[in-house]
Amino acid sequence: MRTLICGSIAYDTIMVFGDRFKNHILPHQLHILNVAFLVPDMRREFGGCAGNIAYNLKLLGGDPLIMATVGEDYQPYAHRLEKLALSQQHVRQIPGAFTAQAFITTDLDDNQITAFHPGAMNFSHHNHVYEAQDVELGIIAPDGREGMLQHAREFYEAGVPFVFDPGQGLPMFSSEELVEFVRMADYVVVNDYEGEMLQERTGRRLEELAKLVTAVVVTLGARGSLVVTDGQQIEVPSVKAEEVVDPTGCGDAFRAGLLYGLAQGMDLLLAARLGSLLGALKIASRGAQNHHFTREEIAARFKEVFGTTIW
Repeated sequence: MRTLICGSIAYDTIMVFGDRFKNHILPHQLHILNVAFLVPDMRREFGGCAGNIAYNLKLLGGDPLIMATVGEDYQPYAHRLEKLALSQQHVRQIPGAFTAQAFITTDLDDNQITAFHPGAMNFSHHNHVYEAQDVELGIIAPDGREGMLQHAREFYEAGVPFVFDPGQGLPMFSSEELVEFVRMADYVVVNDYEGEMLQERTGRRLEELAKLVTAVVVTLGARGSLVVTDGQQIEVPSVKAEEVVDPTGCGDAFRAGLLYGLAQGMDLLLAARLGSLLGALKIASRGAQNHHFTREEIAARFKEVFGTTIW
């Protein structure tokens, strides 16, 4: 089943400051803050929710189709997608814009200072769901505001089931818009913080929102996930990671597992377990797209952890 992934393509520039921010910021001088941090360690990673989800879904043997907008600096990412055999048919290049990118500086206490430039992501509404052929499932991941609204309506009008994954884009929308997203979607996926924010902004508890969709899925990090459906709250256990290196992209890995399960007609809880396993595999690698696994390795690990077969 072809899955259309509407979301961002982005570069993540990650820098490490070999000290603590607090040692270089004077609290009584914050009104004239002017600091510079020497960052001898730096790396650039391929990221963005659409890119991350598609990467994991491809490893599982799924059929992901990325829909995103990128800038004139897209060529390195284009080369990567080509090597991964991921279609770029609906990746639109925006003249005069940069590809979305985050600049993240981390200190020795794991505090982070991040600057995010949305760039071409703000033009995501230039893409249309109806331009993609043979799509039977979709996801709306964080993207440009107008694009997210438009793509939700287009999925709904086309009768294509989709997952609403607002992520860090959630604050962009009003209460009415968020409720309308949920009404149009078939599934909602949020992390625990986003789940609290969704309840606060809509004035509705997750149990109420879950009545509008097939299920609301809340990821809880090391505590696993929670599936709210049919008036029940079902806990899905986490998978113990062999090593905890970098949580960046774990949520996207989970979503890829969930999407693959839904596309294959799996039971929702089985799909959530697959998502948990992918998150545990991702966290052992630095960056969002540097982990590798085969279907055989997934099957063996799933059987080891959950005691049942996955395929």
